[in-house]
Amino acid sequence: MQAVVIDDGRLRWMERPDPAPGPTELLVAVRAAGLNNADLLQRAGTYPPPPGACPDIPGMEMAGEVAAAGRLVRRFGVGDRVMGLVARNGAQATLAVVDETHALAVPDRVSWSEAGGFSEAYCTAFDALFMQCHLMVGERVLVTGAAGGVGTAAVQLGAAAGAEVVASVRDRRRHPEVAALGAREVVVPDQVADRGPYDVVLELVGAPSVASALGALRTGARVAVIGLGAGSRLELDLVDLLRARARLAGSTLRSRDWRELGTVVAETGASVLPLLAAGRLRVPVCAEVPLSDAAAGYGRFAAGAKLGKIVLTA
Repeated sequence: MQAVVIDDGRLRWMERPDPAPGPTELLVAVRAAGLNNADLLQRAGTYPPPPGACPDIPGMEMAGEVAAAGRLVRRFGVGDRVMGLVARNGAQATLAVVDETHALAVPDRVSWSEAGGFSEAYCTAFDALFMQCHLMVGERVLVTGAAGGVGTAAVQLGAAAGAEVVASVRDRRRHPEVAALGAREVVVPDQVADRGPYDVVLELVGAPSVASALGALRTGARVAVIGLGAGSRLELDLVDLLRARARLAGSTLRSRDWRELGTVVAETGASVLPLLAAGRLRVPVCAEVPLSDAAAGYGRFAAGAKLGKIVLTA
């Protein structure tokens, strides 16, 4: 197979041995692989993959056709269209291995690029909003960094669940597009504190953004910190948490064991896939870049000012 390989901080398009699926795994001929901030951090050497994962082929999500299946696989067969989370890394290649419990069927109306950018964004957003923060109908939810992959997924999921979504987006040019995804209000970060109180906060930016939101929490609020791009350290006034009797927690999918990942994928598939198949949700794709030119995709991601996902295509 051909693969994107991290070589001393650079990306190279190289020949690598074909992976072999285990008993419960699928070998997938990759058509598209979503690009995530974790991939950029891994290339920079600041976010190593978990033990047992592929050390130098990045990529946590992909979509493609099943090329082979392990002897214990029951849900999928050769030729099926699938998308999923690649727990061992290595999605940015022409072949990738995914456990069948981490894979979902690609609805007929969904393109390969959309499918390639679905799993990480929607599983992360669904897990944080509903499995951890238990977002309910009528509640007010703040999504920071709402123009990114997870952010656009969270805005749509919150709106579909009947919540009032406030989206924080620094680039004002993206405000109309994020509003079209279902946000009740789209604001710049400086306006976040004035638009509360919030029942749920999905924090995708980092420390400075957390500090702004903590003073605008409703009693019983839940805060899930997902992203740290703007920094990881802040001076925290615990009075805000005590006053609101709020819960502040962090979350990441990458460090979880395969059973827990399987639960997240299954719950996301049961609740979200019907909406995606019906066209009530979508995966905004900002740009499609060939896998063989992955460095250009990484550069586009790092430049910012994007809406949704950048996807590497085979």
